[in-house]
Amino acid sequence: MKHKQVLFLHIFYWLLIIFNGLIVRMIYSKGGLDILDVTIFLANFLGFYVNYFFVAPRFFNPNRFYLMIIGFFVGVFIFVVFRYSIEEVLLPALTGFRNYAEGTTFLYYFYDNIYYSSLTVFVSTNLWFFKYYLKVEEEKSVLIEERKYAQLQALKTQINPHFIFNSLNNIYSLVYQNSDAALPAIEKLSELLRYSTKDLEKDVISLDKEIGYIESLIGLEKLRIKNPELLVIEKNINHPKINISPMLLVPFVENAFKHGDFRDKGFVLKVSDDNKVLHFYLHNFKNHKMKDSASGIGIENVKKRLEILYPKKHELYIKDLESEFIVDLRIIFPYEND
Repeated sequence: MKHKQVLFLHIFYWLLIIFNGLIVRMIYSKGGLDILDVTIFLANFLGFYVNYFFVAPRFFNPNRFYLMIIGFFVGVFIFVVFRYSIEEVLLPALTGFRNYAEGTTFLYYFYDNIYYSSLTVFVSTNLWFFKYYLKVEEEKSVLIEERKYAQLQALKTQINPHFIFNSLNNIYSLVYQNSDAALPAIEKLSELLRYSTKDLEKDVISLDKEIGYIESLIGLEKLRIKNPELLVIEKNINHPKINISPMLLVPFVENAFKHGDFRDKGFVLKVSDDNKVLHFYLHNFKNHKMKDSASGIGIENVKKRLEILYPKKHELYIKDLESEFIVDLRIIFPYEND
């Protein structure tokens, strides 16, 4: 599309030049086109594209203004050489006719044609700059996309070890207590690790897989909680195959289990996707005895990923109260999910 814009500007410029020439001829002369109309158009055309393809790319440097001034006069010089060669060398040899009086020096010819060549060189340079700007913007967009991809991969990689660390802590506690739940917990962790290893390699997974991951995680955590019935989960999913970035919701649940108070309290988790707007709500109570320097790492990663993946398409409200922690997230799914 951008290349078509540049092509359109070229076509528009030359149509404008031709139209202007015809209007001038109609106003100031009753005759048709003469040979000089053709020669100056040819000089303009040749000078324009030599400047466009060769001069402007070599002399344009925003940090060295004097080079652009030199480039301008180089473009003027090339135009003059073309016009002089056509009108004062080739034309007399073929027709015996010349534009300037015989004996006119090249220096005078150059000075007299600065005016006629300036518009051609100026427009040619600006069109080249426009093409250059579009190219730079396109390259910048590619770099931004590559940087986003690299950043997302790094963030997802950070989340996975954090999840393993939490799960191993849970299993360690069960093993230490010689609980019969230790072996099922190890088996459950093995299932989750296989699941996470497979899906973290993908850019997106279906919403039902992400929720299934959360349900498996909760199932693992229930093995160590005395009152698992306090974990209230409400799910209303109408579009289970909508795509979502993997491990985008899990860190909130991990955080709840890591820092939550489950002695006689639980949490409320609600997930819905009415009108293709994902609503994730989690309310848990905080355990003030469980503090560490790694608190909140997963949530900070999610915030960054949301900014990258869903700019201006999400709302995240976090209330970090004295004894409660509330997450209220809404994501408007993009049209490619239709």
